[in-house]
Amino acid sequence: MSDHIFQMLAIAVYMAGMLAIGYFAFKETDDLDDYMLAGRGLKPGVAALSAGASDMSGWLLMGLPGAIYLTGLVEAWIAIGLTIGAWLNWKFVAPRLRSYTLISQNAITVPSFFEKRLKDNSHLLRIAAAAIILVFFTFYVSSGIVAAGKFFEGSFGWPYLAGMGVVTVVTLAYTLFGGFIGATLTDVAQGLLMFAALIVVPVIAVIQTGGVGATVTRLQTLDPEVLNLFRGFGEGNTLVWMVGIFSTAAWGLGYFGQPHIIVRFMALRSPQDAKAGRRIGIGWMILTAAGAVSTALIGIAYFADNPSVTLDDPETVFLKLSQIFFHPFVAGLVLAAVLAAIMSTISSQLIVCSSALVEDLYNMTGRQSTAKQQVILGRLGVLVIAVIAAVIALNRESSILELVSFAWAGFGAAFGPIILLSLYWRKLTAKGALAGMVVATVMVFVWGKTPVLHDAMYEIVPAFILNLIVAVVVSKLTYKEDPVIESEFTAMVADSDPKKTVAAEMN
Repeated sequence: MSDHIFQMLAIAVYMAGMLAIGYFAFKETDDLDDYMLAGRGLKPGVAALSAGASDMSGWLLMGLPGAIYLTGLVEAWIAIGLTIGAWLNWKFVAPRLRSYTLISQNAITVPSFFEKRLKDNSHLLRIAAAAIILVFFTFYVSSGIVAAGKFFEGSFGWPYLAGMGVVTVVTLAYTLFGGFIGATLTDVAQGLLMFAALIVVPVIAVIQTGGVGATVTRLQTLDPEVLNLFRGFGEGNTLVWMVGIFSTAAWGLGYFGQPHIIVRFMALRSPQDAKAGRRIGIGWMILTAAGAVSTALIGIAYFADNPSVTLDDPETVFLKLSQIFFHPFVAGLVLAAVLAAIMSTISSQLIVCSSALVEDLYNMTGRQSTAKQQVILGRLGVLVIAVIAAVIALNRESSILELVSFAWAGFGAAFGPIILLSLYWRKLTAKGALAGMVVATVMVFVWGKTPVLHDAMYEIVPAFILNLIVAVVVSKLTYKEDPVIESEFTAMVADSDPKKTVAAEMN
């Protein structure tokens, strides 16, 4: 039996498992709250692994190892920034958002939370937020489909469209019928698969290269600066170096506004579960990131010592080492881990897009629908977004990294400051939130599409800061005390952190 047959068998087993989980979730879905938020019953471990898997995508197994392989440990700053951002998100956003979304008329989406938290009767804030979600996530989902097509093309020689089609159909199937429960449970399975692959591959690889000591010595012989996290500091313009590192680490700012991640906080069983979720989620993140970085560094030493083994694309260093050191079936499971990273992100984003279409646009028209009809509408929303994203993905030349970077900045800058102000500042107003959100979105487009600005600083930084400034200034100019907002804010503080006194809150 050829290696490819073993590997395809492993991937087939993985695909079948995802469909089985989707069928189970289908049986557990009765109404729109189940379909969109799993009835707010996620255990902390499930929420943590689901958030991690839906967050990292193929970047963790391919993008990060490729960057480390080319440049050295200095490229780990993005992982450091993301880890810090994720910890802050779990610490300061998760408990309050879980509490506030329930207290504020049971908001089950980010746009509906903004509207209900700020009592925006004009619906403009909700419409704007839903539009931002649909625009950015449609392209974000498309980038995942492109990655899937290229994955099968590069790994098995399949036609691009065939690989794209298989991943789209399977992901669509378990997301379409399983909803949030299906996406979350498959995310957990995919998160565990990614974790196992990122631990096992570097451990076996370092044994094959002679152990940690021998590998480190060999790396330093090849490049004395390869393990230097501050490589380039003090050489030339130090200020430029520092701005570059800050810009890279600033990816962590994006966490506060990513709908497909923070929706997991809204689905927790209770605000108090956020503490356990944070520990599990950050532990998973640190270990998987360390595995990805280690694999790349070990790969540098291995391929230098084995010139007969070629590595055509640095981003495939993780896959190449697994194919070298493992039985083809096990290597197939590692390949499945890459697919898991891609599919988990696509499914989570499809659910958020569906909720924006049904809960934030259709239901807002005032039309009366039964619980079953709303679930059907939710599934139709998933189908529509998937079809549009697949059509965009037909252009195989689309830049995956640029689309992901741009969408991450868009959500982080447009939603992040508004989420933080909503949870920690009583005087935020609907007009302030809308103004900040719109200005940040425009800034992301202008800055991100201007090469000289984009090369100098990641667009999320100026857009995030501008959003904060505009939202605060406009809110101060338009603030009028609302007793309902005051009482809900007070109730949220007491529910999310009983030990914290209201007197300590910002006034």
